[in-house]
Amino acid sequence: MANTFKVKTNASMPSSSGTPDDLYTVPSSTTSVVLGLIIANRGASQVTIDVKLVSTTSDTETNETVFLINDAPVPAGSSLELLSGNKVVVQTGDKIQIDCSSSAGVDAALSIMEIT
Repeated sequence: MANTFKVKTNASMPSSSGTPDDLYTVPSSTTSVVLGLIIANRGASQVTIDVKLVSTTSDTETNETVFLINDAPVPAGSSLELLSGNKVVVQTGDKIQIDCSSSAGVDAALSIMEIT
């Protein structure tokens, strides 16, 4: 098994407020560990963000879509660091999605380790 550290970035998320954009989808035959997520507000006013884990995997139970954070305020010109010191395991097909109260309101940088 190979462990590969990666960063996934996206500027100006989401394309349309109220419609989450996919930041990362776990590739086939891969398990990933989310190490951290930084979201920066590029705008001139405060926004609120949602980060979702969309899980389609099933082992002995069926996973569901859950919020990692919901309606979190991010002041103008600042950033929010999520999962600092915590880890989230995501499996093949799972997605990390971001939504914002303003279209193209935030930039996101996701640090992961992929296990293949």
